[in-house]
Order: sequence, then C-alpha cells, then structure tokens
Amino acid sequence: MRLFITVILALCSFSNRLAAQVAHKNVSHVKPVSAGVKSLLWEISGNGLPRPSYVFGTMHLMCAEDALLSDSLDFAIQKAGNVYFEIDMDNMGEMMGLFKFIRMRDGKKLSDFLTPVEYERVKKYFASSKSILPLSMMERFKPYFIASMISETRMPCESKNGMEEVILKAAKSAKKEVKGLESIEFQASVFDSIPYADQAKDLLKTIDSAGVEDSSTARMLSVYRSQDMDGIEKLTVEEEGGVASFLDLFLYGRNARWIPLMEKAMKENSTLFAVGAAHLPGKKGVLDLLRQAGYTVRPMKHVPGNGAQLAGK
Repeated sequence: MRLFITVILALCSFSNRLAAQVAHKNVSHVKPVSAGVKSLLWEISGNGLPRPSYVFGTMHLMCAEDALLSDSLDFAIQKAGNVYFEIDMDNMGEMMGLFKFIRMRDGKKLSDFLTPVEYERVKKYFASSKSILPLSMMERFKPYFIASMISETRMPCESKNGMEEVILKAAKSAKKEVKGLESIEFQASVFDSIPYADQAKDLLKTIDSAGVEDSSTARMLSVYRSQDMDGIEKLTVEEEGGVASFLDLFLYGRNARWIPLMEKAMKENSTLFAVGAAHLPGKKGVLDLLRQAGYTVRPMKHVPGNGAQLAGK
C-alpha cells in the first residue's frame, strides 16, 4: 500500500514540478488574487453557492514532521461533504492499475534511449543509492516516473509523508466521500506527450546533478513552509526546463479542466479540494480562474491551533 501511495504522490509531485519549470511563459503581468498572501488554505464562496467550499495547496512529498493538519484545515475537512484530490486516493481499484499506465508503450525500455556509457551511469546510481525499487523492475517505466521516484530519496529526512495522505486519513476518519479531479490513466498519459528519448536524457540529468537537485528540494520545502504564494510562484519560474511546449498540458490546461468539475461539486455540496500548491497562484492558477468564474476566494489562516479565521482578520 505504501508503495502505491509513494508512486502516486511522486507522480503528482513531478507533474507539478514540470509545470513549475514553464509556468511563467505567456502570462501577462496582471496582479493575481494570491499576490502578497501567505496562506495555503482558501475559502470559496458566492456565485450562488449555498455554502462555502475550500481549496488547499498541498506538497505531495515532504518530511513527515511538516505534514500536519492545522485547526483551520481540519475545520474545512469537517465542514466539507466531499474531499477531492487530483486523483481518487481512496479508489484501490484505480490505484492497483497504476503500474499498467506507467510502462512505456511498444515494449520500449530505458536502455533503448541511452548510450551504453549513459546507461552504465544510471545503473551505477541505482546500485549505490537507496531506491524504492531496483532498476531492473523499472526498466520499462516511463523515464519521468523513475525520476519522480528518485525525489523521495532526496528529501532531507528519513521519514516522509504527503499532505494528501494526512488529509485522506482525516477525511476517512470523518467519513467524508473521497473523489478525484483526474484519473491515474490521464495523469500517466501526460507523460506520453513527451518523447521517451527526451525523458531519458532528463532522467540522466537528474541523476548527474544530485547536489543541485538536493538544493532545489530544500528551497521547495522552505517556501512551502512559509505558505508564501508569491514565493511559490517565484520558485516555479526560477528554473528553465525542457518542457516549455507542454505548458498547457502540465499546468494551465489541467487547471482549466478542473474548474467545471469544481463548480459542479461545490453546487452539490461543500467541498474541500486538495491539489498541488503550484496550481493555486498566478493569473491562470486555480484561485484566479475561480475568481474569473464569479466566485469570491479568500485566504484562511493555516496555523495549527488558530482555528478557521480569514487571513488578516
């Protein structure tokens, strides 16, 4: 069970990380609703909603001591009738089908896209590092999935967790219905849009730049802890990735696809949406898209023990 959760959270994390690397392209300098705000938890109201709903920005993989509920987030869980994640983490049937979707098509394997010397570097890395699975079991995985699983081993702590797991546990304890905005099949298909050869080269870069990657992970953890929406958006535009042509696929397109689903859910019942924090800020982020759709979005304090209060109140 933990292995499935790990792979799923790593998938979400790497998907958002790819989106982060290109999130600054083609965006006008219009002040977003999240500008200057430090909060991961937002209330959604107005536009005919019978009761408020909530959206929370998660970090899919982090140190366990940081993956904690606040009074405000617990309040949102208790008030919500449904809890939506990016994928339905409570659907074991879907989760069990994960490995079917993370394999490359046409029987391809990693060594098909690397030179013998390059592949030897990958083998050496997995032989000397602590990995979730041996390379022999991941040979046919899409290279970006392999890179995503490496991310867990680079966290600066022994015990890891994700906010999704914490929220899922609380939601199930409160007997809330858990749903997903996307399917695992859809998320996995996103990676088929990037040539496997390019993915393999990026995997090699990830392996060859361990120090840089570790530093990037530390910065990501720091800015997430600060709950700084501007900082999160800034971090997403710092690095140049090789996936700029897939901007709409990884971030903006997914955000836009979610809005009608969110609206339908909110009209039926109070709902908590827990999605990667990178999806929230910016002109094409979930928060601004909701505002453009006519809703009022307001930040809530997300500090353990402070209860459900509007930020600044």
